[in-house]
Amino acid sequence: MKKKFFLSCLLAVLALLPAIAQIQDPVQFKTELKTISDTEAQIVFTGSIDAGWHVYSTDLPSGGPISATFNVEKIEGAELDGKLMPQGNEIENFDKVFEMKLRYFENTAKFVQKLKITGATYRIEGYMEYGACNDENCLPPTEVPFSFSGKGASNAAPAQTEPADKKEEATTETSADSTPIAELNQDTPSVQDYWTPVIQELNAFGETTSQTDRSWIYIFLTGFIGGLLALFTPCVWPIIPMTVSFFLKRSKDKKKGIRDAWTYGASIVVIYVLLGLAITLIFGASALNALSTNAIFNIFFCLMLIVFAASFFGAFELTLPSKWSNAVDSKAEQTSGLLSIFLMAFTLSLVSFSCTGPIIGFLLVEVSTTGSVVAPAIGMLGFAIALALPFTLFAMFPSWLKSMPKSGGWMNVIKVVLGFLELAFALKFLSVADLAYGWGILDRETFLALWIVIFGLLGLYLLGKIKFPHDDDDTTVSVPRFFMALISLAFAVYMIPGLWGAPLKAVSAFAPPMNTQDFNLYSNEVHAQFDDYDAGMDYAKRTGKPVMLDFTGYGCVNCRKMEAAVWTDPKVRKLMTEDYVLITLFVDDKTPLPEHIKVTENGKERTLRSIGDKWSYLQRSKFGANAQPFYVLIDNEGKPLNKSYSYDEDVDKYVDFLQTGLRNYKK
Repeated sequence: MKKKFFLSCLLAVLALLPAIAQIQDPVQFKTELKTISDTEAQIVFTGSIDAGWHVYSTDLPSGGPISATFNVEKIEGAELDGKLMPQGNEIENFDKVFEMKLRYFENTAKFVQKLKITGATYRIEGYMEYGACNDENCLPPTEVPFSFSGKGASNAAPAQTEPADKKEEATTETSADSTPIAELNQDTPSVQDYWTPVIQELNAFGETTSQTDRSWIYIFLTGFIGGLLALFTPCVWPIIPMTVSFFLKRSKDKKKGIRDAWTYGASIVVIYVLLGLAITLIFGASALNALSTNAIFNIFFCLMLIVFAASFFGAFELTLPSKWSNAVDSKAEQTSGLLSIFLMAFTLSLVSFSCTGPIIGFLLVEVSTTGSVVAPAIGMLGFAIALALPFTLFAMFPSWLKSMPKSGGWMNVIKVVLGFLELAFALKFLSVADLAYGWGILDRETFLALWIVIFGLLGLYLLGKIKFPHDDDDTTVSVPRFFMALISLAFAVYMIPGLWGAPLKAVSAFAPPMNTQDFNLYSNEVHAQFDDYDAGMDYAKRTGKPVMLDFTGYGCVNCRKMEAAVWTDPKVRKLMTEDYVLITLFVDDKTPLPEHIKVTENGKERTLRSIGDKWSYLQRSKFGANAQPFYVLIDNEGKPLNKSYSYDEDVDKYVDFLQTGLRNYKK
């Protein structure tokens, strides 16, 4: 309830401030010069980082995010002493966005560059460049300018800091908030209108749906499905009619019996939600956020799921000490009222642990590694509601008990199927650890080969070709088992082309990244017609087509995911290649501009040094956004045709995004 209220207030504020609705400014740096002696000094950069974001450290491996770097434009009377050095609480962990081991800062970042003073006076100008990301997107390379001067003599006055806005003036006049368009497009003055800001027009189309809300619904549904599966296990299903009959017979008042059954179901919900909350309290919020990338935890999760799978296959039974359930059951008999019913529900939780434990374990592992602090409680809420639902429904409608399927060997089949699934998911967690340590033992081909074998064996088991210890001797295959076998075998066949590089969108969230694939024959990709905004807009105007702008980055992993999972869809590919002029702009393109361009943005002067700087400035000044991926549809005059689109691999939504823009263009 509080979250909905907060989101409502937030949306109201955004409606009043459309010009800043999409600009993200999660990091604020300040600079200072510390004089150590007549011959030594330090330039210190101290950054404050918003929650959920992190700033990457120095000297990161190639193919990863932007490393923090120290860049000098002018230096007199001094020289650099070593490299830019990170200081403070630097975190080294496996980054799930870039899928490699990286070093970064959270909350606070600090970098120090040492100087040797060689003259009586000195002066140094330049900028520090850094990269920042959260779990969904990244900012373009960001600069922190500095200008310092001072004296090297022992009686020198304190060094003077010259703010960036007092640097030498630009050769052309600038407005209060942006540079003249002619300065950015000196060779093509006819395209000046293409750069006109359209932030208000873009926001008039509305904002996108909150990703967090969708993820909470996903977690709840995952828990609910897990609860439904737990119902059909040998530890729970036979208990339902006995428990319902007990509540209906212990009271002559039918309404009271139904009320007791409702209380029993509510007690189950309370018990499992408390379990989810306990997970958060025990591990803590920061630990839960780290679980998704911590290699040790992922290895532990993998081994735990393998043990659970072996239990479901019949190798052994996971049970809690019998004295626990006996003690709770005895206490329930000695008490009365609501406490008695609650203790009965607690007894059910203990007795059914051998079947529900592996399901709960997998669920808690999966939702904990989403990084959401409330995820365990939400997952357990879904699980408990599904588990408690039959007890209340059968109490309200006792005649339904007669139509319940009888207990039998089919329940063990469900257990074995769950065992296969837990074995498959164990490989997912092992894959994370493999990527973190760089073992290279579970690349994409190996992972897919194992999944093909697992789901192939599952299909053979469902057809009765494989037997486990607790299976009965019935040789007939029921119709439901046949269709389940058909689905499993078809899924195994579906994954086979992935061994040669097919994208396999259905398993892209579980399989290792494509760059671990040694043999790749897949080449069905969409490529932009232009990588220059002005040239692409000129072409669009000549051909009378609308434009799709793709603000991206070479180090943007989510951009590559969108290109592999969404752009390759036939509908999307047809719309993008036939109906739009696709212009891709890399905001981290380090190709130098022929001449540096000085712009004044939000009252501060900054210098555009590279092509990436130019496209990043275009994204901020024209569209009021600075994160990638960022897709926006415009007509050939530069006006928006639909709301923007960011990282969301829903193909249908992306098709609707493109089609809506096309309809608005044709009006």
